[in-house]
Amino acid sequence: MRVWKLLGLAGILAGVATGAAVARDERVRRHYDAGEIRERLHARHDEAVARESEET
Repeated sequence: MRVWKLLGLAGILAGVATGAAVARDERVRRHYDAGEIRERLHARHDEAVARESEET
């Protein structure tokens, strides 16, 4: 019975750690304003188009 309690506790701790990591990533992501996001998306698109034209 003790093993099951330890496994349950480990599962809860893993869930809490995952939630903390997701919350931290969300805070970092929301820190950007709309202009910065737009610039990053345009840069990623330009890189993808350039990479695609190099392959063919």
